[in-house]
Amino acid sequence: MPIADILVLLDSTPASMRRLDIACAMAAEHGAHVVGLRCLDPLSHVMLSADPSAGLLIADLLAKLRAEALVQAGALEASFRAATEKAGVPGEWRLVEGAALDNIAMHARYADIVLLGQPDPAQGGPGMDALVEEALFNGGRPVLVIPYATMLARVGRRVLLGWNASRESTRAAHDALPLLQRAQSVLVFAANPRSGLSGMGDLPGADIARHLARHAVPVEVRQGQSDDLSGGEMLLNEATEMGADMIVMGGYGHSRWREMVLGGVTRTLMRQMTVPVLMSH
Repeated sequence: MPIADILVLLDSTPASMRRLDIACAMAAEHGAHVVGLRCLDPLSHVMLSADPSAGLLIADLLAKLRAEALVQAGALEASFRAATEKAGVPGEWRLVEGAALDNIAMHARYADIVLLGQPDPAQGGPGMDALVEEALFNGGRPVLVIPYATMLARVGRRVLLGWNASRESTRAAHDALPLLQRAQSVLVFAANPRSGLSGMGDLPGADIARHLARHAVPVEVRQGQSDDLSGGEMLLNEATEMGADMIVMGGYGHSRWREMVLGGVTRTLMRQMTVPVLMSH
């Protein structure tokens, strides 16, 4: 399915503007709309920064913070409209009241891909795991997480596809097809693969590579073995070695009571990502 709607979660940080640049470049390449989502949550700001002795729910304080947040949102909207106009792509601005965690899944359901940012540890804010999990598991759409320190203006030229023949990894590969088809090169990488019928076949990665090639994806295959490195660390090393500007992989997790726990490979990449990571579940 082609990419027609790109949802990007925006805030007042410099990283947010770089995230918007990537969304606009992707929209220009795919002929898509960019939807900018800004979630207004003054109460969250109070909880993070106010002196508890002042009282968290004082009405005039909340009103003041909301007014300030609306001014900031107005400036952000202006930047959004300027960026989409410069890129020559149609844009839709959405300003919603409430926390991003409470709103991201609903808006994700009406997009083809969702761009979220890796939080800067120095800035604080909601945990990345929670936002990514909410978008992945309850939004049902692929999520592209952009590192807070990235200087990239576009992604998808050189792509590393982490492959383990799971349901999640095949979902990620197929959700990413519109991007993979436009890539200059795609490397299917299997970290510490098991061969044979119970694993990934006699040549791990070959089956999915053949399938992708039939979709006009310029694909190669490589396997890696290490007794010292985790799967996530091997993926990051491979991404650096090939000069990747995007990693595609399945997002792992299990839930009984909406207590999502990211798998080990996913968690490693989320904590140590050096390039944008596209995940599906």
